Amino acid sequence: MNVIEIGPLTASRETLAQLTDLLVETVAAGGSVSFMHPLALDVASAFWETSLAAAARGQRMVLGAWDGGALVGTVTLLLDCPPNQPHRAEIAKLMTSVGQRGRGVGTRLMRAAERLAAEKGRTLLVLDTASEEGASGLYEKLGFTLAGEVPDYALKPHGGLTGTLIYWKRIGTASR
Repeated sequence: MNVIEIGPLTASRETLAQLTDLLVETVAAGGSVSFMHPLALDVASAFWETSLAAAARGQRMVLGAWDGGALVGTVTLLLDCPPNQPHRAEIAKLMTSVGQRGRGVGTRLMRAAERLAAEKGRTLLVLDTASEEGASGLYEKLGFTLAGEVPDYALKPHGGLTGTLIYWKRIGTASR
């Protein structure tokens, strides 16, 4: 594996194509990221166009993990919270290419998102992951605390219900 570089993504045609492919691959592999299999390329592309436009407005940050010219992972930091929650951000859409899983890409993306959230003055991160085949082990290894489980929260990409686990973590000055 080459050196993985993590950084914010912008709406170039190449980046959009690679994000689209990563989302379709993730859903096909059973990743519970709000979409059902089979995921049409135009639906995946439209999602990323909307997401990157929100990033351009400062409502979120979409980070990418690059191995050379290949996008091998992404995570989104949602910053557009209600007025009574300016201290928090939400982690969403953590995805790692199937061929890159188990190599630390997700960990690096999460650490970068946490760092950026703290730089933006956020002191609390929240996230959710599927109860079945989600990334709970990764989040717990990174210091997130399980708040609880909501049963039958969403459909799995290939059908059937799964619960969701809700996690939180204090960061920045609040973690000291």
